[in-house]
Amino acid sequence: MNKMDIINRLAEGIKLNQKVAKTAVDTILDTIKMAIVKGERVEIRGFGSFTLRKYKAYTGRNPKSGAVVHVEPKKLPYFKVGKELKDMIWKG
Repeated sequence: MNKMDIINRLAEGIKLNQKVAKTAVDTILDTIKMAIVKGERVEIRGFGSFTLRKYKAYTGRNPKSGAVVHVEPKKLPYFKVGKELKDMIWKG
């Protein structure tokens, strides 16, 4: 499923035209993205939560050449599955 599929299901589900459904989906996703970028935690009960994880710098190796490589510190989005969704997946 991709973004357009979500827009189509929203439009069909509550009888909206696609333009309004697209605006709604874009607004929700942009709000989540901006909150994560600001370092805020986004929690959708029953679905999961999004946070920003900070990773320290470390020394790694290039697997092809074996050369030592310095990896800079970084921030990455992280998603933790909610209990209800996890239970739904386990039960099938």
